Amino acid sequence: MTSSGGRVLGRLAAADGAGVVRIEDRYDTGIDDLWTAVTDPDRLARWYGKVDGDLRLGGAFTLYVEAADLHSTGRVDVCEPPRNLRVTTRETDESAARGNGPAPFDTTIEATLTADGAQTILTIEVRGVPLDKIEYFGTGWQIHAENLAAYLAGGEPTGTEEHWTELVAAYQAMSAAIR
Repeated sequence: MTSSGGRVLGRLAAADGAGVVRIEDRYDTGIDDLWTAVTDPDRLARWYGKVDGDLRLGGAFTLYVEAADLHSTGRVDVCEPPRNLRVTTRETDESAARGNGPAPFDTTIEATLTADGAQTILTIEVRGVPLDKIEYFGTGWQIHAENLAAYLAGGEPTGTEEHWTELVAAYQAMSAAIR
């Protein structure tokens, strides 16, 4: 896969009064390669954000996502190579004060990898996002998944303002059903 080709990769839901974003796609690489792409700080920086710290079970880390000018802290809750990683993150107060988003909140991000021949299916589930902003989180996580595909294919991130606008509209339509 090199891009979503206009496809919407995600689904939106609500659980316990908060939003849930679920993104799923198939990547043209083996499970071990995809695992390192989602857990190795040098590789993460190429498609998602800069991570410093310990990405092993119980480890603490910091994260900077340049595209959103977002600084977060986090911890690794589950680490079962090469199939499952779950982390909890929270935007720092300083980062939130610079932006125009919601007040900091805890987010659980779970990546589940499933081998399928020479390909791997990646499911990213993000729990705890504000329901009134869920369409933006859906859009952002889809773009992250597309950037991962571009990186694995040897390309550069492809997010454009036009693509962002197109995806927000699709995710807004989905969000109406859960509000």
